[in-house]
Amino acid sequence: MNSAILYTFRRCPYAMRARLGLHLSQLNPLVREIELKNKPDEMLAISAKGTVPVLVTADNQVISESLDIMRFAFTQYPAPDTKYLTPNEYQLLQYWLDNPATESLINANDNDFKPWLDKYKYADRSPEYSQLWYRQQAEQFIQLLEEQLQQQNYLCTNSPTLADLAIFPFIRQFANVEPVWFNTMPYPKVSAWLNTLVNSPLFNVTMYKYPLWLPQQNMIQFKYSISDDGQVVPLCNN
Repeated sequence: MNSAILYTFRRCPYAMRARLGLHLSQLNPLVREIELKNKPDEMLAISAKGTVPVLVTADNQVISESLDIMRFAFTQYPAPDTKYLTPNEYQLLQYWLDNPATESLINANDNDFKPWLDKYKYADRSPEYSQLWYRQQAEQFIQLLEEQLQQQNYLCTNSPTLADLAIFPFIRQFANVEPVWFNTMPYPKVSAWLNTLVNSPLFNVTMYKYPLWLPQQNMIQFKYSISDDGQVVPLCNN
């Protein structure tokens, strides 16, 4: 067992990023699933900004950015024998970690698309423009992804890399604002790419519903096994 601790919130796309990275690594922290409206003092004491994810490593290093957690997991605890990727796919994942194309796509997602996504999702909080107008601004990034996917199945190559794992939780959020519209939108490559990732075994395990850490302050190990009858069996309880 590893003595690292992960603070997470199931529905947060940034926390999804971190959990995706951890499931593709050998790192197996203890989980503290929190409520954003009831942030524990223990988390605020180590990360004053109060956002998830937060990873406290075995040597008490605090990593509070989702991309940093992903890179830490991939570089310090690589798992080329993971059941979610072939060895060749895992090698490509590591190859693309610091590629300029990867950085460019993630920066566009985080700095350009995400603000428009928030305004589109919560249009009533930004009444200066209509929800349709905010959606159209966000669609510029969707179009960029559609063009990126013309030559291969994923954003950088024919298997998932950091760019795909870091971006698709936000595109999933975009798709869920108006799912009927999204299912008929003229972006077939993006739609197929998103469906593949959302329905993958990796995302399924990433979205496991951990028990809340508060108030009982019980933690279970991040990774768990499945019994013969399909029930989740935590590897440990603390």
